[in-house]
Amino acid sequence: MPDLAAAADARRSPHRALAGAAAAQIAVLAALAATVGLGPAGAAVAAATAAAGALLTARAALRARHRFGPADAVTLARCTLIAATAGLVADGAHPWAVLGTAAPALALDLVDGPVARRTRTATDFGARFDMEADAFLLLVLSVAAAPLLGPWTLAVGGMRYAFAAAARWAPWLSAPLPPGRARKVVAALQGVALLVALAPLTPVPVAAAAVAVALALLTWSFGRDVRWLHRTRNPAGTAPERVRT
Repeated sequence: MPDLAAAADARRSPHRALAGAAAAQIAVLAALAATVGLGPAGAAVAAATAAAGALLTARAALRARHRFGPADAVTLARCTLIAATAGLVADGAHPWAVLGTAAPALALDLVDGPVARRTRTATDFGARFDMEADAFLLLVLSVAAAPLLGPWTLAVGGMRYAFAAAARWAPWLSAPLPPGRARKVVAALQGVALLVALAPLTPVPVAAAAVAVALALLTWSFGRDVRWLHRTRNPAGTAPERVRT
């Protein structure tokens, strides 16, 4: 039986954790350049994506005084794969390589939560970090699907960011939502549908149908959350001080 206390204490500062992620990113990009021929433009996009993500993550971690634990290491690994996926999408003509980096990034989303709970290192920062990684992966995959199916696929990756932008104008949208399995299932289906659509062997009508169904479910999920948030807002129209979590 693992020593959970030791696992919980085995945390690293944000700078050390992100430095390790940067080294891993360089190794992944070098491997892609040597195997699938990732070009300079794709490598630049991947590096810029990783650098921007690292800067935002470091600022948020320092603000929250957060030290990186085992689950955060899993999310950082996901971020490395997501940045590589962004580079491959920007480079073009690498459909199988995109699946090869995006599929593990999506699958690892099933790992970081259990790791956090098992090591007793679950934090609000870690949950937000995981959510932002999920959102960006969907954005990258929806961009990859757009040339094949049309610009409407961008709604899958853009809906989370549109919701966040709307919250600036309607603060009640930023209130915490109650836990919900349906929301998590719908979110997971987006990535699966996009991966199916991007697989070179998937017929275009099947790909379009898969993403359309996923988008319909996502629209329903966001609509349900907006209705709940609107119903529980306070009379001033701002987020309630206490909501269900």
